[in-house]
Amino acid sequence: MKPLLNLFAIAPLLLPCTTWATSQTDTKTLSEEDFQLCLGELRAEATQQDIPAQTISQYLKDIQLNPKVIELDRSQPEFTSSFADYYTRRVSDTRIETGRKKYQALQPLLQRLTREYGIPGHYLVAFWGLETNYGGYLGYIPTLDALATLACEGRRGEYFKGELFNALRILQEGDVERDIMKGSWAGAMGQTQFMPAIFLQYALDDDGDGRRNLWESERDALASAANFLRGLGWQREERWGREVSLPEEFDFQLTGFANQRPLSEWARLGITLPGGAALPVADLEAAVIVPSGHNGPAFLAYGNFRVIMGWNRSESYAIAVGRLADRIAGGGALHQAPVPAPRLNREQVSKLQETLNQLGHDAGDVDGLLGPGTRKALARYQQANGMVADGFPDQDVLTHLGILP
Repeated sequence: MKPLLNLFAIAPLLLPCTTWATSQTDTKTLSEEDFQLCLGELRAEATQQDIPAQTISQYLKDIQLNPKVIELDRSQPEFTSSFADYYTRRVSDTRIETGRKKYQALQPLLQRLTREYGIPGHYLVAFWGLETNYGGYLGYIPTLDALATLACEGRRGEYFKGELFNALRILQEGDVERDIMKGSWAGAMGQTQFMPAIFLQYALDDDGDGRRNLWESERDALASAANFLRGLGWQREERWGREVSLPEEFDFQLTGFANQRPLSEWARLGITLPGGAALPVADLEAAVIVPSGHNGPAFLAYGNFRVIMGWNRSESYAIAVGRLADRIAGGGALHQAPVPAPRLNREQVSKLQETLNQLGHDAGDVDGLLGPGTRKALARYQQANGMVADGFPDQDVLTHLGILP
């Protein structure tokens, strides 16, 4: 398999801040006075990044602090929603129906992009649908305001400072006007919600009008998505993954990407397609993912699943993209519905991580994010206490740990 592009070298989301913002440790508020001090330093540093003085003067003079951006940064749905809630909202009947209509209407374009970039059209439409509801909602927050706020807020200031400078370069190159450059709270832009660094590297002018217009041109947006996925290492002729059935005595310690195995090995261990049919015979490796525990759906995730996570590091997002693509292409509903789970806030997840660490089940850094490391630690706790070790934070195990009453 071709190695994946290291997206995290492009977008190091967890880099510590080394600028003014380093003194603001995980702060939840940012005063206007401190914001203006930070902006002064950003203007000075922008001149050292070969950004013309005219560009700096024109676009950084009216930057505004946006406290809503900081609030939203603390409640990312991929991490605070249960998989059941996340999946149900995003792979909805309405989104599936609209996606099928878009898929049919854009066949000439999608077929050409598949030939040129190797990305099947139903996947491109699925990303488009997940990111902006097929261009229906691009976000309303001025991108420069969002990036400057996050650059000065402190938690990931170094990363967002770099993206602010990248956004200035996009404006300098004339691809978009400032009043059109709006998007998400995190600075993601256009119909495919590219961060500025990704825009600069992968955005394309597919319609030939001289601009990489991801806000108003479906052709530019979908071609850019195809170009990005190819750069991330998408494998032609391979699926993202698929829903499977696990045997009754399945060892849930074998889940996760640290336990990738050939399909033949998973078949030997008793994994089948839903309904009991044998897994396909193919020279592929896969990992088993159980996003809502042993009573919920199980998936085999192939190499392209990891490519999807290069776009967005959430497993829930990757499953939603893959499943929406399947449904757009005519596939059926899940055979096993997701299982609801308690919704935990960052404080509760931090307490869970602290408790697991104290009990000797290494959950890693206490960051309030319920990621794979925390779920693995939870699975070890479950195994040590006679529970099904699926790493799923249901009411029983959270009560057992004292996280919930």
